[in-house]
Amino acid sequence: MRDTPSLVIQTSFLGDVVLTTPLLRRLAARGPVTVVTTAAAAPLLAGHPDVARLVPYDKRGADAGISGFVRLTRSIATNNPDAVAYLAQGSHRSGALARAAGYRTRVGFATSAGRLWYTESIDGLEGWHHAERLWRLGGNDRPPTPGDLQPTLVPSAADVEAAEAMLRGASASAGSLVALAPGSVWGTKRWPHYAELAAALAPRRVAVVGAAADATIAAQVVGRAPNAIDATGKLPLLATAALLARCQAIVTNDSLPLHLASAMNTPTVAIFGPTVPGFGFGPLAARRAIVEHSDMPCRPCHSHGPPTCPLGHFRCMQELTVARVAAAVDEVTA
Repeated sequence: MRDTPSLVIQTSFLGDVVLTTPLLRRLAARGPVTVVTTAAAAPLLAGHPDVARLVPYDKRGADAGISGFVRLTRSIATNNPDAVAYLAQGSHRSGALARAAGYRTRVGFATSAGRLWYTESIDGLEGWHHAERLWRLGGNDRPPTPGDLQPTLVPSAADVEAAEAMLRGASASAGSLVALAPGSVWGTKRWPHYAELAAALAPRRVAVVGAAADATIAAQVVGRAPNAIDATGKLPLLATAALLARCQAIVTNDSLPLHLASAMNTPTVAIFGPTVPGFGFGPLAARRAIVEHSDMPCRPCHSHGPPTCPLGHFRCMQELTVARVAAAVDEVTA
């Protein structure tokens, strides 16, 4: 039915928001979808065809506290008894928000902290990609196809022009670059050999992508690569996605650029150290390769990646060689 409105609350990390888009596509086939997400993540979903209404929620800033909660509740309130809320982010606050806004049916994960607020819970998360976990919030009646789980982002014409202007300014053509994403907010997720990789990839040109906070790491990479493009902090999120769509491939840590690349179907080499693909956040691009130290007994050591190696050796990343990663680039671009 095309008349069932949905509310999706997703205020987790930016990568989680990208991986929520398969669920949004599924729900949009039933009716209009309202998405509550963070102010930082809202630009990712700007203009997305499966989002009827986008509601930024600055839960730690302007919308913090009871007053912010009440304002948001009023903004998304519904009197429709058929409306359904999907709690993609499973906190007590998200569950309480959906209930206070009048959603009689509230669907979330059985393992979530806020599960007491739910009227329906989804079990069996073990072994699923996170995109599948989120997709199954919309119904656990059948297994998904690969197409069901493909994330989507829709850069605007301005985003595309910003990416193409960067290519023109660097005298680079679409499809001529390998993107490198050396940053991560989690210290031990950063593979330490990106500068050496940039040199080893010659004569291929590289484009370094990431946030403004990655500028120091980017400078090290650019210093080893002739004619490298430094895009860190220079493009909005969707313009970065548009740039990745114009690259031969990306080499990335277990971080946001991995998921941007999945949404743009950019061939992906994903490097995993303290975390593992089994957590559910591996690449979904059609051409992909994972580089990891698969036989190390101390992996995984953390759900995200601690600031430093708990054992002091950091072998899970240090021992992943440049030659191995470069070979994976050749594999996904062959």
